[in-house]
Amino acid sequence: MSIDVKVEYRGTDGVITLGGQLDASAAPAFKSAIEDVFNGPEKVGRLVILMQDLEYMASAGLRALVFAKQKAGAGVPIVLVAPQEGVLETIEMTGFHHSVIIEETYA
Repeated sequence: MSIDVKVEYRGTDGVITLGGQLDASAAPAFKSAIEDVFNGPEKVGRLVILMQDLEYMASAGLRALVFAKQKAGAGVPIVLVAPQEGVLETIEMTGFHHSVIIEETYA
């Protein structure tokens, strides 16, 4: 299994693009991207995670999302964009969808 992770800044948004499968072997790459966003040169106003190409997320991916929430703190919202149905079900089953904003498109 593999994952594609890309980090960029769009204005004050720290944007992480995920593709592939986010399992235990791929979660460290995602966590590293989260750290890059919050330790980068730009002050982040929102963390946006583009998930349209993420096919699968295991519990390790959920733990990485919790890590992102901890890094973001209360003042930086996390926006999950276009999660596929299976990924969204995983997020909703844990109740994590109450801690983030889920949108169909990136705006």
